[in-house]
Amino acid sequence: MLVICGGAVGVAARAALTLPFSAGAHPLLLPALTLVINLVGALLLGVVVGALDDRHPRWRSFLGTGVMGGFTTYSAFAVHVVTTGSSAPLVGLLLAAVTIFGGTLAGAVGLALGRRIVDRPGEIESPEEAE
Repeated sequence: MLVICGGAVGVAARAALTLPFSAGAHPLLLPALTLVINLVGALLLGVVVGALDDRHPRWRSFLGTGVMGGFTTYSAFAVHVVTTGSSAPLVGLLLAAVTIFGGTLAGAVGLALGRRIVDRPGEIESPEEAE
């Protein structure tokens, strides 16, 4: 149920960002928006996974699988690569490469940021460290 609710939030956020530009937009606007959404989503998913460890499975399900899964979109990415690539092959290839490599980099940066959020200097983590 948490994943479904989170997915609804993520889809609504993506729709709010893309629907205003759907009608009469430049042919590259929606692929560019999808690229930005997927890169931001990968970054935020990394933050969620890095910050919320196994002690918070419900929050990870809601925010990670649900919200970020609903916010990002692989299917639109695939369609944009094919449609853009059919008229401008280099642009389609660039879109695919930036999404894949940029998304991987964004996810790694988000993971590091998320881990840093929970790594508070000076905080005692276990009773053994208190001695």
